[in-house]
Amino acid sequence: MLVELSLRQKFVTLAGITGAGMAASLAIGQRLIPQSILTGIVLYLITGDRPSTVYASIMSLPRDLRTAVIFLKLNVSLYRYERAGATVVQIFERVVARHPNKVAFLMDDGQLTFAEVKQLADRIAAHFYARGFRKGDTIALLMETRLEYPCVWLGLSKIGVVTALINSNLRKETLRHSITVAHSKAIIVSSELAGAIAEINEQDGIKGLPVHLFRTENAGAEAGASSDPLPDAEDLRLSLDSGSSGSTVDLSSIPNDISPKDKLVYIYTSGTTGMPKAAVITNLRYTFMALGCYYMLSFRDDDIIYNSLPLYHSAGGMIGVGSVLLCGVTAALRKKFSASNFWTDCIRYKCTVAQYIGEICRFVLMTPPKPTDTQHTVRLMFGNGLRPQIWPQFVARFNIAQIGEFYGSTEGNSNLLNIDNTMGAVGFVPNFAKAIYPVTLIRCDEETGEIIRGSDGYCIKCKPGEPGVFVGKINPKKALNSFVGYADKAASEKKVLHDVFRKGDIFFNSGDILVQDLLGNYYFKDRTGDTFRWRGENVASSEVEGVITTIVGLKDCAVYGVDIPETEGKAGMAAIVDPEGKVDMEQLAAGIRASLPAYARPLFIRVLSEVPMTTTFKLKKRDLQVDGYDLGKIRDPIYFLQSNGSYRLFTTADHELIKSGKARL
Repeated sequence: MLVELSLRQKFVTLAGITGAGMAASLAIGQRLIPQSILTGIVLYLITGDRPSTVYASIMSLPRDLRTAVIFLKLNVSLYRYERAGATVVQIFERVVARHPNKVAFLMDDGQLTFAEVKQLADRIAAHFYARGFRKGDTIALLMETRLEYPCVWLGLSKIGVVTALINSNLRKETLRHSITVAHSKAIIVSSELAGAIAEINEQDGIKGLPVHLFRTENAGAEAGASSDPLPDAEDLRLSLDSGSSGSTVDLSSIPNDISPKDKLVYIYTSGTTGMPKAAVITNLRYTFMALGCYYMLSFRDDDIIYNSLPLYHSAGGMIGVGSVLLCGVTAALRKKFSASNFWTDCIRYKCTVAQYIGEICRFVLMTPPKPTDTQHTVRLMFGNGLRPQIWPQFVARFNIAQIGEFYGSTEGNSNLLNIDNTMGAVGFVPNFAKAIYPVTLIRCDEETGEIIRGSDGYCIKCKPGEPGVFVGKINPKKALNSFVGYADKAASEKKVLHDVFRKGDIFFNSGDILVQDLLGNYYFKDRTGDTFRWRGENVASSEVEGVITTIVGLKDCAVYGVDIPETEGKAGMAAIVDPEGKVDMEQLAAGIRASLPAYARPLFIRVLSEVPMTTTFKLKKRDLQVDGYDLGKIRDPIYFLQSNGSYRLFTTADHELIKSGKARL
């Protein structure tokens, strides 16, 4: 017994698990050891592994066996769909055939059944086919969350048209880039966002592309209003209602030459290059992500998912919507997340599952206690970014039986999922699955993110407890391990590592630093490079630097992420070199509001009186990041972003409020 306790203490020290996670792990071990001691002895005799490794194998056995069963079900389903050549549309139509009158989507006072979703998608397909759009064309979709949002891209996919799901927060050059990088031949824009398209149209149009414009009105809105910023755009709702062109198209006559490996949509992500990159989502990729969560988190057919995330994101639009279209569950949508209405909505729609990003959990936790906190029927919440610091308080206050924390990028082949409530973990990989799902951590320079190679030229695997870059082996022949990349091939190549462990192998570089414990659990540590995550969005510092530099007359500027206590991600901070004190903060604030979405606006602006340069004439961003917004270290003035988009001087009282974790940011 003394040996066993000593071993447990050693394991916990190496793993760095939180107190609650340790308790959960020990509980598993106590249930398992009477059943599995023989297994441990056999492992030790056969493999000669250290006692700690054998002990870890015993501890993780129940989880791994359960995972093996679920993983087998998932792969059988994926294999059957791939072998049958089934696309997202075809799988969806099988779901419709099973229960056409079941509600697929709920929002406000409206709803769409599965049959109604199919009907609208078919009308979209027929209309755009009649207008001359064909397989391989791209159409940009700029629309806030609506019931018909999934129907639009689903209908376009029926005729092989790829939909570029544009972030509805983007404006000006960033918006223009997102449309053009996907080689869009048309834009479908909702009425409330028409002004953003009109703005870039006024500036030389959509450069070099013969773009057709389609406007969608809100239900009940008057078409053709005099204030319409896009008077020449076709009213799509009016055209569909009248059946002006699509009524002549027989959908059964359209060539059925779409395969699971064909492109379905583009979902945008930000990288260190600055502008958003269009990640390619194939039918197979979409199917894998949707079915993966459905099986691994044990969704039920009668589940109702509360989805308040934007539908242009992979979380809300691929996992959330995909669970509806491909698995037959119901989703309640909300146009914009509201912390005060979160549980009220869940009660209203009788939700049993809810999605989150880390900020959602924190905002909900900061609301005053109410009876609705536990009057809901939500048993499972899943998403990414829930910090270990607020994890126990969140599940205790709101009585959540299971948290399904996951990790992965939109475009990557390296995804993880926590299915056993291990506190703080973003997922795990069982020992038996390492050959099937070859992901690992490799050593890197934590400050620069640069990969460290050994004397033989190959990368070095990290040991348990050692932070490293998370990578996944690329195998184009398998849905689990493929990497399709971006619309921009050059951007795709930058995410690929060659000759990692042997000559000729290729791996996807996530750019994230994680830590793995002995049980195979992974914990997120940091993001390499200049991209940081704030409010569930990736922010490219070089993009923000470019905007600010232009506004302040090309002065030197560095943008970086800084930690905020008990908050997911990093807040943006900009350091501007202005020794003469000529920066006009009102003008700067106005320019930032006009050019950047809310999540990309720096929370702090530091005005530097000196120029901290490196020998290569670059601002010492790392030193600035270490200083952060600590007024005890900094003598330069710091300005703080207000809710109205203006900036005021950052005070000691502000600093103390943020340090306490009570600031509403």
